[in-house]
Amino acid sequence: MGLLRDAGVVYKPVEQIDLGPCSNESYFKADKAPRMAGFLLKIFAWFLESRIIGALLLYIVKKNNQVHKLVSNATLEEPPMFVPLHPITDCIKTDLNQQEVKQIDSDASPPERVQQAIKCIPVTSEKSLDDLKSSCFRRWTIADYSRAYSTGEITPLRVAEHFINAVRESCSPPLPMSFFINSDAEDILRQATESTLRYERGNPISALDGVLIAIKDEIDCYPYPTTGGTKWLHKFRPCTGDACCVMRLRSCGAILVGKTNMHELGAGVSGINPHYGPIRNPYNPKKICGGSSSGSAAVVSSGLCPVALGVDSGGSVRMPASLCGVFGFKPTFGCIPHSGVLPLNWTVGTVGILAATLEDAFIVYAAISGDLPSHKPTTLPPKVQFPLLNSTKPISNIRFAKYGEWFNDCSDEIRICCSNALNLLCEHYKWKTVGVTIPDIESMLLAHYVTISSECSTSLSSHMEKLNFAEIGWDVRVALRVCGAFHGKEYIQAQKMRNRQMQIHNNIFAMADVIVAPTTGRTAYSIVDDALKTGEVDCINGAALIRYQIAGNFLGLPAVTVPVGYDKAGLPIGLQFMGKPWSEPTLMHVAYAMQTFGFRPCASRNIESRRFSMIYFIRTEQRRVGTSRNRGKELPSLRNGSYLKNEKSLVEKLKLCITSVNGLIDMDMTCVSVSDLVQLA
Repeated sequence: MGLLRDAGVVYKPVEQIDLGPCSNESYFKADKAPRMAGFLLKIFAWFLESRIIGALLLYIVKKNNQVHKLVSNATLEEPPMFVPLHPITDCIKTDLNQQEVKQIDSDASPPERVQQAIKCIPVTSEKSLDDLKSSCFRRWTIADYSRAYSTGEITPLRVAEHFINAVRESCSPPLPMSFFINSDAEDILRQATESTLRYERGNPISALDGVLIAIKDEIDCYPYPTTGGTKWLHKFRPCTGDACCVMRLRSCGAILVGKTNMHELGAGVSGINPHYGPIRNPYNPKKICGGSSSGSAAVVSSGLCPVALGVDSGGSVRMPASLCGVFGFKPTFGCIPHSGVLPLNWTVGTVGILAATLEDAFIVYAAISGDLPSHKPTTLPPKVQFPLLNSTKPISNIRFAKYGEWFNDCSDEIRICCSNALNLLCEHYKWKTVGVTIPDIESMLLAHYVTISSECSTSLSSHMEKLNFAEIGWDVRVALRVCGAFHGKEYIQAQKMRNRQMQIHNNIFAMADVIVAPTTGRTAYSIVDDALKTGEVDCINGAALIRYQIAGNFLGLPAVTVPVGYDKAGLPIGLQFMGKPWSEPTLMHVAYAMQTFGFRPCASRNIESRRFSMIYFIRTEQRRVGTSRNRGKELPSLRNGSYLKNEKSLVEKLKLCITSVNGLIDMDMTCVSVSDLVQLA
């Protein structure tokens, strides 16, 4: 193969790179590639799996995607860095620059940490359920549930009953939402009954007691099997107990409602799972949710749960969070124990949090963060830092690093929306934007792909020998064949690029506190029928969706996506903030500041409504009419953050619900969602 060897790039030493805004470093844009699904995808998979033709195709795929030029045959002087370690000295240096933080004892129990987190959050005004239904409509938060439970306005058991009914309705044709792979009503009711008894005795465990939390089916949560979105993985790896993060949530009294659907093996960005159905976007059920924590994003977006757990190995929490209009938080590598998570990779993934609000993400982060005493993959700080979000003194002197050419490599609507949001933030708080250049971004993307592919292939190799390939989706068969095509030298080269990019990002963080960019390069695209049974390979849309997220995984950096607006079709847009190692408090301060501006969805009349919302609304109304003594105590099930100025009669509300589109309609120049109507009962 020497004659076919491609010349590789010779990378200049990091100290010779100009990271300023006027740098002559070029920004690489990927070439176009065809989308494949259905029969074409099957043909491609068959060819890849053949010995001779497959080897030739894999060589062409790697060559056309610049793997040979930018990674395999490149010349790098940096030594390999196999794990993105961030030692305690980095944390101490960061601490000195952190403002408005509270030190928490690392030995505190999860309920104690939750209580400490609550003290750091601004106290909201006391509101009853009736007050909430007549004011600004939004998804319910942990604080809403905790307050309603404590006052007796509603019980965890009744909430659980409504949740079970709503999930059942969401599964009905013709467009089932496919939120969950497994959800056991009996187990949910058991947990809810125990929580209700604790509240009746006046002894709830924490603010999370009775709060519904969903778990991505990549994380162990007993008694459910952990399938990883497959039909076979749980047969080789039975679930015998809770993952550490799930155990901590359970110790806080949270109701764990089941395992959310995901892209099979996390090997794609669409969330189209041929085994359990495509996860549909609550803003438009004909659009994707993003992946691979698709179901977790969808259940939070729909308002079924205020929080869900995901796993972020390549933007898999932040991407679907952005496409579904919720918060997605990925902490520093090693901050949350990975025990009990499917070992699909070892150096790029971490448990992440999807939440309706920044406060809810913070509370759950408080509950599950902190390493296991017996498992120290990296040197963690002796104390956990919480942001004082309730401080009357705003955090000051934040500097945002913005790489203009990279920032603008997205759709016009996203570029304008994110630029306006960033400008608004800087103008209001007197923060600054620093122009920078981040070199070799495409090389880093490819190095990350080589790394995660090699680790996934190694992890699954023992199972592949026993597996009938007919049990695997066609898109994943293609992905697994490509994953197994990388050899040891390419993996080493990728780790050299990790070291190089770590140095580059450290230099950028010497100039700024936070790197800012859109979360995705485009909004959610359509689910095409030909992909329902086979999945799809869509490199163009996939590249646009992951463009801004990879550094957080490859370098182990914390990041958060914040909803900042909507495109003309009413689909959400997210803005991502990525920070220094262990800078979670700063990121939460910034995300909370962004949240306070309260971006609203815009109206659209060309998107389908969520049928299950309407059905659930009608049935809830019927229950309320028939049981007057319980009026005001039903759970408003789905909240979308939009506003309604004029109250409507029940008949008017039903008409609106029936004629609504995507849950977003225009009424007197005011945006309202189907989920808002659910709450008006």
